[in-house]
Amino acid sequence: QVQLAESGGGLVQAGGSLRLSCVASGLTASRYVMGWFRQAPGKEREFVAVINWRAGSTYYADFVKGRFTISRDNAKNTVYLQMNSLKSVDTAVYYCAVYSRGNYYSSPSYDYWGQGTQVTVSS
Repeated sequence: QVQLAESGGGLVQAGGSLRLSCVASGLTASRYVMGWFRQAPGKEREFVAVINWRAGSTYYADFVKGRFTISRDNAKNTVYLQMNSLKSVDTAVYYCAVYSRGNYYSSPSYDYWGQGTQVTVSS
């Protein structure tokens, strides 16, 4: 059974940093494309970043480029999201997910999801 467990969220001041972790079980994360999404209150879930297993190729939403970095530790079966220069608009629940097929930027393209971790950025 595939399970994803996010952690690392919390309350941070604007301009601060957080590192989110997503530990995968029931699959070998290095063999899959893994993504991060977020959902703010009253808004749809939106793509943040994705990393594939071959060369560690990464793609980012425009609004996080230069601030967020997605990475993975294959030995720990873990995907990370380093978030720097956080803004109040980054406040959301952050989810990691396993990509299946289709558009990287679309949530229906992902089969498995974690329970999410809350990130709150105070201004």
